[in-house]
Amino acid sequence: MSLGTDSVREIPEAGSMPRHIAIIMDGNGRWARKRLMPRMAGHKQGVETVRNVIKSCSEHGIEYLTLFAFSSENWRRPADEVSFLMQLFAGALEQEMTKLHENGIRFKVIGDISRFEPRIVKFIHQGEQLTAHNSKLTLTIAANYGGRWDIMQAMRKMIEESHNLPRQFKEADLTQYLSMNYAPEPDLFIRTGGEYRISNFLLWQLAYTELYFTNTPWPDFNKREFDLAIQSYQQRERRFGQTSEQIRQ
Repeated sequence: MSLGTDSVREIPEAGSMPRHIAIIMDGNGRWARKRLMPRMAGHKQGVETVRNVIKSCSEHGIEYLTLFAFSSENWRRPADEVSFLMQLFAGALEQEMTKLHENGIRFKVIGDISRFEPRIVKFIHQGEQLTAHNSKLTLTIAANYGGRWDIMQAMRKMIEESHNLPRQFKEADLTQYLSMNYAPEPDLFIRTGGEYRISNFLLWQLAYTELYFTNTPWPDFNKREFDLAIQSYQQRERRFGQTSEQIRQ
């Protein structure tokens, strides 16, 4: 069913598979601490979970997967942890890209990548170019990303390209300048690790997204946990401001 608003264009069929899943991968440090291991061990184990979730998305026919890997606020973490995360990111970019390409996965990064070291920026551009024409699944990594940053950069671009002429802007005018203008808004948002907030992630895009929170830390988020999140989504009725009776007509 189509809608007449700019934010939401159609209501999915009840019980359908989400087209787009967005995930905050939280709980790595606590997972490691519980096992008397350094926080870095949790982040390293979390990479394996990423591989498994990508595989599950491909098996379910999910079209878009967006992972919040590093927020603009994460620079405030201890310097040694930030350094390790950067090394882990660079290593994953270098090692996994060929496999993503072979499996028909398109790779994208959203966020202000100018702060990353040149080697990481190079890997990002190479990965995006290599996989640009793949269509089985679009994997987006949000790195040095913040939802408020995204809206502000979109506003600046929109105003600049309008040549500063006064006009009545609409939602659709701004949407085309957001970082994820190539993807539908997420159907399902998942946050692992027991926190119940969206932490400045995809603020514009999550307006009508179904939210799912689990206490399971990201390194333990296995196929069963992933399927539970999807099942929860499939049991919900998405109305986007309408009544149940309207949707069923």
